[in-house]
Amino acid sequence: MRNRFQFLLPVLDYLGALLWTTGFVLLAPVVVLLIYAKSEYAEVPAHAYFIPAVVSLGLGILLKRRPSFRALDSRGAMLLCVLGWIVVSAIGALPFCLGLDDINYLDAFFEAVSGFTTTGITMLTGLDQMPRSILFWRALMQWLGGLGILAFFLVVAQGLKSTHRLFSAESHKIFAKRPAPSLFRTLKIFWTIYVVLTIIIAVVFRIEGMTSFDAITHSLTSLSTGGFSTHDASIGHFQQAEYDHFVLIEYTVLIAMILGGINFFIHYRVATGGVRALWDNTETRLFWLVLVGATGLVMADHLANAGSTDSAADAFRHSAFQVVSTVTTTGFGTKNIGSSYFPPLARLVFLALMVVGGCVGSTSGGIKILRIGILMKMVQRQVRRVIHGRTAVNVVAIDDEPVDIEELRRIAALFFAWILLLIIGAAVTAFVGGGLNPVQSASGMFSALGNVGPCYISAHDMTTLPPVVKIIYIIGMLAGRLEILPILLLFSRRTWR
Repeated sequence: MRNRFQFLLPVLDYLGALLWTTGFVLLAPVVVLLIYAKSEYAEVPAHAYFIPAVVSLGLGILLKRRPSFRALDSRGAMLLCVLGWIVVSAIGALPFCLGLDDINYLDAFFEAVSGFTTTGITMLTGLDQMPRSILFWRALMQWLGGLGILAFFLVVAQGLKSTHRLFSAESHKIFAKRPAPSLFRTLKIFWTIYVVLTIIIAVVFRIEGMTSFDAITHSLTSLSTGGFSTHDASIGHFQQAEYDHFVLIEYTVLIAMILGGINFFIHYRVATGGVRALWDNTETRLFWLVLVGATGLVMADHLANAGSTDSAADAFRHSAFQVVSTVTTTGFGTKNIGSSYFPPLARLVFLALMVVGGCVGSTSGGIKILRIGILMKMVQRQVRRVIHGRTAVNVVAIDDEPVDIEELRRIAALFFAWILLLIIGAAVTAFVGGGLNPVQSASGMFSALGNVGPCYISAHDMTTLPPVVKIIYIIGMLAGRLEILPILLLFSRRTWR
């Protein structure tokens, strides 16, 4: 029996080190707590963060018994990936339970998973009056989850033997170029870009009139394409509160979401003088095409609605914002996507965008635009074979590079698994969700699996969903962020043999 689970020992070593890192990260909100201790915002007790930090550090000590790390095989890396995300989310939920009076642990765990996976579905209301340290913790979770918890850990803990396997287990399971041969150097470059862009966005927000706190938190959650806001009205708050430059704020958020939704290798190329990177590859061109096409459809559908009184400029701004927010799976809103502002066609467009998602190597969720492009080419290949028979070219290529047959099989399997999970989640929601219509039931799982956030279930109805639906959504959020395979591995009996 001991030999049977021998492969778990190095997994537990890495998990212990990850929990050590998490323990120190949990102390960050204490700084915010001290800053706002005497403000009009009721703050939480310090133990809401110290207790989870001690728990995380204590578990880290128990699990990390060896001074050096042993190499992980692919199975171990996958297990560490899924166990790491679950355990870190479980501990990250504790500040909500200890710092807020009206939330149970399942809802707190849901909130933490939604945060770390950058989904953005929330179990919390009354955000405008909520303690600032709690709001900062929500934003920090999304920022850390944007490029990945394990990616952050790999940068902090330098020189690990299993860097490549751990990165592959957490990141998008598809071929992608990187700026340096060394994976550790690649991670450092991406995290440097991530930090610099976050700072720039925060400074721009502050110049445009946001408070320092709002500027920091929204920079964390916009570039990470997470979508947690400090206001119940999301980005629409700044218009409602009559900020002088609310239009500029909305467009800045839109640009930040696009920056998060683009492959970070493109950012590296642009930063090193390769501006052509913004249009010289298939995925980026498809990304712009989807943004323009979907915005045009949503805007036209709104203006064609008999009740529309918007100017063309306002219709464009709201349509473009919600399209970008949805396709990058951020989830910010200036208008509720379930409101009458968006007619039926627009709502169908949003559902489709939830599945599509952003680019590979970005902070976005979804299937990814590159995979959609490959699937389209696979369909074209089959059509050519029907027309020309076996003499037709039988190679799927992206940017003149052939896609390996194993890659095509993985993409097809992932797409099938996505559809299957969407059907299961929608069916469970419809069966026990308490009177939700089919579109609402489907949109909930679309949102969870796509790591999007907003859906056609109201915030109140979301909090009152039965526990089984919330658990299904938690699994969906993790499956969407980790791209399904690690989750399936966890439930496979062969994994534990």
